[in-house]
Amino acid sequence: MITPWFPLCVGAALACWPAAPTRLQAVVEQPTTVHLPDVWAVLRWLLPAAVAGLLAGAGGAIAAAVLTLAWRQEHQAHRRVTADLETAAHTATALRTMVSELRSGAHPVTAAEAAAEVVPAVSGDLRALATSARLDGELRASALPELAAAWTLGKRHGLPMADVLDASRRDAEASLTFARRTRAKLAGPRASAAVLTGLPALCILLGQAMGASPVPVLTESAPGQLLLVVGSILLWAGTAWCRALTGRVQIR
Repeated sequence: MITPWFPLCVGAALACWPAAPTRLQAVVEQPTTVHLPDVWAVLRWLLPAAVAGLLAGAGGAIAAAVLTLAWRQEHQAHRRVTADLETAAHTATALRTMVSELRSGAHPVTAAEAAAEVVPAVSGDLRALATSARLDGELRASALPELAAAWTLGKRHGLPMADVLDASRRDAEASLTFARRTRAKLAGPRASAAVLTGLPALCILLGQAMGASPVPVLTESAPGQLLLVVGSILLWAGTAWCRALTGRVQIR
């Protein structure tokens, strides 16, 4: 039996099929390298919706897609916070190393190269800063904006480089300590939000175990399908709201 999903997918694929380039485009436009997407990276996000669609209908597919989106956003937010903390720690370590080298009489370029050896994670940015300073160019570092700004300030106004970088180091270490302390204090509220997010699924399982049969109602009736969609959207909104509340404190 052919379901309506098959002709719908075939029609969408034909609508998105790329048109052949014209003769003028083939002459004028330069050939570009096509990077194929990771198939598994796409399928692992579409697989829950596909399985839910087979088991619980269209409402289940939409609900699974919304919940998968919520979980992905939470995962990305966690990775982003972890990356920010690691970057702040690398910045503080690089500044500490450079201040120590400058206090011992080293040149700022030599201090930056020594810091690149100590902090391999940001060695590329440190060596780029050292090269720019050696060539008297503009100091830029996407991973170390505080260091680049402090170095530029000291160089422009003729300030003692060790004192300027030491002040930046104290600010970076204070921000890092505050961010770690705040993240530890928010671990409890985040855990409570995760438990509250999983309670609807637990209630459905308990109702099914008690004989109330909520699963057939949600999967075999139109009101149940609508409730699945509305409930998943409310869960996603709740996770987004909790993430917005707990993510207001950022490393500056």
